[in-house]
Amino acid sequence: MLIIDGLQYCNWSERIFRDMQAGGVSAVHVTVSYWEDFRETVERLTAWNRRFETYPELIFLGRGAADAARARDEGRTAIFFGAQNCSPMEDDIGLIQVLHDLGLRFMQLSYNNQSLLATGCYEAEDPGITRMGREAIREMNRAGLVIDMSHSAERSTLEAIELSQRPIAITHANPHDWHPARRNKSPEVLRALGQSGGMLGLSLYPHHLKDGGDCSLAAFCAMAARTVEVMGVERVGIGSDLCQDQPDSVVEWMRNGTWTKTLDYGEGSAAQAEFPPQQDWFQSNRDLPGLAKGLRDAGFDAAGVDKIMGGNWLDFFERSFAPKP
Repeated sequence: MLIIDGLQYCNWSERIFRDMQAGGVSAVHVTVSYWEDFRETVERLTAWNRRFETYPELIFLGRGAADAARARDEGRTAIFFGAQNCSPMEDDIGLIQVLHDLGLRFMQLSYNNQSLLATGCYEAEDPGITRMGREAIREMNRAGLVIDMSHSAERSTLEAIELSQRPIAITHANPHDWHPARRNKSPEVLRALGQSGGMLGLSLYPHHLKDGGDCSLAAFCAMAARTVEVMGVERVGIGSDLCQDQPDSVVEWMRNGTWTKTLDYGEGSAAQAEFPPQQDWFQSNRDLPGLAKGLRDAGFDAAGVDKIMGGNWLDFFERSFAPKP
């Protein structure tokens, strides 16, 4: 079985890379930027180059779908880079191509706040995709940089789906009508995403789950089955949003970045200054194969399980990463 995780932001180490190998995880989309500008993002990529040199038997840079398949055959993990904000491109549309050349394959148009391109899900008003956003979508489509709307607001997300000439992704979120977290997505967004050929990565992050860390595997997989009814079995995968071994101080960077001097955790709860406890059935990459049994128990056949565990992401990679003439 090919296992691909559509989003992780761990405190990367040999232990985590060995967890990936032990779990048979062939590819992971990893976050290299939240609020970092272009130069700071390059520093993150430089750190990843050192990891590739140090652990070549475990990980390597993924640039295309063939790398995910090769990683499975070699017992390694292909690492695909992504940004959870458009900050790495600053206000220069020419940097989109440069970022793709450096290995970036996903970029969110906004992270919680209003950006130069789109509105984040914590803003009170959502005016939609901006003038620059329309140009960035066109250039991202050309370069082969996937538009990710995981943290974007409703109107902006629907407009991105409509404007993009290539299918977009929501790499880590769940249905809002299952659990009303601000980051989870409405039925309208999920239907539009599925009909356009896009991809949803179902999140395992406790704040996105009904009952949080007490959410059961059966409840999660039942939600997956209902989501497939809305979107189609070819449009759903896993985007765990695993933040393994990250210190709680990282939450402040994720929420506050450099844009505010006050603490702002988005949902108005001081408790969100800490990472929530993970559910007992998902602690690390070693536990990802266990999702397959849960999906089978929820009624998925073998082909459906294979698609959700990685086959759908592989197909999406094949359709999305190559530049257009």
